[in-house]
Amino acid sequence: MATFPDYKDIYVFVEQKDSEPAEVGYELISEARKLVASAPELGFQVVGVLLGENVKDKAQDVIAHGADKVIVVDDPLLKDYSTQFYTDALTQVINEFKPDSLLTGATVLGRDLAPRVAARINAGLTADATGIEIDPTKVADGDALLLVTRPTFGGNLFGTIVCPNTRPQMATIRPKVFDLALVDETRTGEVIEFAPVWNSTEPEVVVEEVLPKKIEGVDIAKCNILIGAGRGAEGCLPLLEEAAKELGGEVCATRAVVEDGFMDKSRQVGQTGKTVRPTLYIACGISGAVQHVAGMEKSDFIIAINRDPEAEIFTISNLGFIGDVNQVLPLLVEGLKKARKA
Repeated sequence: MATFPDYKDIYVFVEQKDSEPAEVGYELISEARKLVASAPELGFQVVGVLLGENVKDKAQDVIAHGADKVIVVDDPLLKDYSTQFYTDALTQVINEFKPDSLLTGATVLGRDLAPRVAARINAGLTADATGIEIDPTKVADGDALLLVTRPTFGGNLFGTIVCPNTRPQMATIRPKVFDLALVDETRTGEVIEFAPVWNSTEPEVVVEEVLPKKIEGVDIAKCNILIGAGRGAEGCLPLLEEAAKELGGEVCATRAVVEDGFMDKSRQVGQTGKTVRPTLYIACGISGAVQHVAGMEKSDFIIAINRDPEAEIFTISNLGFIGDVNQVLPLLVEGLKKARKA
């Protein structure tokens, strides 16, 4: 196995828009702190990378969220996202500072940027990761080999990906997968300003107009209470809607329900939908396939209702009811209402 003594630290690309960092970057910094704490003998730090124009004043926010150091690339060409200039700038940062690993949010921007950077530096990249840790068997040798978990085979299995022969190790992680640590405004850290050297300042692609995205309906990723509809609940969706209204929540669905035409894609939870972390998730008629579980398993409290006592959803639920959704859900809602009034 190759060794990389010149590469160290865990870097996080902190995505921003209009000079406001996206929350996913802070989630990744929080997880990077856990990785560093799991292998203190490596002496690694967590480093945020912030690209944009007039973003230096956000460096302290990145430190407050857990970064030990922030590399700021502040340039007018980086005001708005450009595949060309962002790829050039981030590649130069990597070549200059040599991170051992680089984590990026699996957002629209991150999914465009990360593979282009990986191709430039001939590095391995694991996309849409749901779990990440440092291999404890390699730490004694000074190797921070990442074990990156992601769904595979259409979401039916989870695989662990390693990139032992290239650095940095790169991964994209979807928003809401990791916890967001508490902000510590008293934290201090180092801020490094890096000036990229442009081979050309002429854009190869020109954005003539930016149209704001029309947001229709409810963003289920921001809901505290969700009632999930699986194929076993397709015949009683009005009941789920009524229950959600009573509890102050919203209804979401598995991919099967969306593909069957019962619910809009915007309400799909899972590997090919949204990742949610509500306070309460009630899974109705959901079998517990890994592609759906990947999008909701971090919910604070999970209640499952399913007729099949062997359903996989019961293995991750805090409370389970074996029975028909039509019969169990009204009783459950009634009990929750009484508890709320007590």
